[in-house]
Amino acid sequence: MTRTLETEAVQQESPDELPPFALGWVLTLAALGGVALLATLGQYGFFGDELYFVSAGHRLSVSYADQGPLLPVIAWFMDLLAPGSMVALRLPSVVVTVAAMVISALIAREFGGSRAAQALTVIAYATAPFLLVQGTQLSTNSIDTALWVLITWLVIRWVRTRQDGLLLWAVAATAVDLQVKWLVPFLWAAIAVGVLCYGPREMLRRPVLWACAAGVFVTMLPSFIWQAGHDWPQLGMGAQVAAEQDAVGGRLIFVPMALASAGVLGAVLLLGGIWALLRMPELRTYRFLGVVPVLLTIAFVITDGRPYYVVGCYGAVMAAGAVFATRKAAGWRRWAGAVLVVVSVLVVAVTLPLQPESKVQPAASEQDAWRQLGVYGRFGWEELAQATEAAYLALPVPEREHAVVIADSYWQASALDLDRSKHGLPPVYSPNRGFGYFGTPPDTATTVIWVGGDGTEPRELCGRVTDVGKADARLGIPGVTRDITIRRCDHPREPWSREWPNLLRLG
Repeated sequence: MTRTLETEAVQQESPDELPPFALGWVLTLAALGGVALLATLGQYGFFGDELYFVSAGHRLSVSYADQGPLLPVIAWFMDLLAPGSMVALRLPSVVVTVAAMVISALIAREFGGSRAAQALTVIAYATAPFLLVQGTQLSTNSIDTALWVLITWLVIRWVRTRQDGLLLWAVAATAVDLQVKWLVPFLWAAIAVGVLCYGPREMLRRPVLWACAAGVFVTMLPSFIWQAGHDWPQLGMGAQVAAEQDAVGGRLIFVPMALASAGVLGAVLLLGGIWALLRMPELRTYRFLGVVPVLLTIAFVITDGRPYYVVGCYGAVMAAGAVFATRKAAGWRRWAGAVLVVVSVLVVAVTLPLQPESKVQPAASEQDAWRQLGVYGRFGWEELAQATEAAYLALPVPEREHAVVIADSYWQASALDLDRSKHGLPPVYSPNRGFGYFGTPPDTATTVIWVGGDGTEPRELCGRVTDVGKADARLGIPGVTRDITIRRCDHPREPWSREWPNLLRLG
């Protein structure tokens, strides 16, 4: 009986019966979203993670302690094309974010959505604060999210056409995504559960799906070998993320934050999309997608993941919501939709980092600074480098030959590493996150300029520790670029080659 229904669905939803693609509207709206992103690319300074990606790109590897190799490769390539250019570094995120808007509209079309539904989907995507704002900087999230949208579109097309080449491309996109971060298996697991519950179960019987999955495993072998040789630090990131989530409210805030990431219009279409996928007769073939956001939410709540981990499925679900909202829409529904669009655009206008630096106010507290990390995480790097340079140049010339810099955080280390030539700094190290795996200070380093931290580590490691400087930035983050103590650490008690493995920490 199930097989009969699946066959009928394929016959009824033939490729020729798709509504026209609203090419003009979709491209225009996506272009407007792209313009909004381009207007922000030169704002403020590099975000801390961006500095880290460039530093990692200078040390290309098959894997890293906290991510796959794709972002460092992108950062390396863009830095090669335009050295030191913040705008160039961020362009790939703009491109994939705009592409995700267009693909979301294509999903609405796959669902039988009209031109209005396709346009509404793009507007929802472009006004979802997290989905859009992540495109203002190079980040794992921007690439990962766009690939999730691509994968869901290919799966949805397969459901309609049963062309196995689409599954091949979906798995190929999965292989690429795994070189960014290791979250996409959650998406496939949620899809598999949905398919088992609602069909089409034929998907899970396709040999091409499992053959390609085996191929993905092969592509991951170099990364697995690297991780195994370093005690699987990327798996340890789960505990670190859980600790960070507990510090800001943990599971209690997950659902509200996940909905807020979709924006005003997006949240309405998201909830409507879940209902439509599960209840609308026209979308019965795609009912399995209705449980995907629910299952992902449950999975990431249980594993203490971040609320934005689930947003990659939003494009498809919001597209279903747009189809429902524009299907025989009553007059009041059109007016409500117009109001939601206006409010969503205003929210995005406030959310995007468009305010001049001179108008940005310092964070009222350390907690506020971390809550608004996307803004305050872009300030204070030059002040940090200048203070470190002053501390280093204060050393007698003979001592500089055997001096290194050790930074408390990987952000600080990345900023100083990229500014080494400009400020004449010695090699930079940090035991924090992935930077700790970039190298060990030489045993000949008898003097260390230690940047940041509370002083506990240098006092445990060195015979003499002296405060030699301060770094501060009006808009910096406390403990990162604001109110930073710089110390001189002399006479290491043990060789760095022996101590360094014990210092490595992901938090």
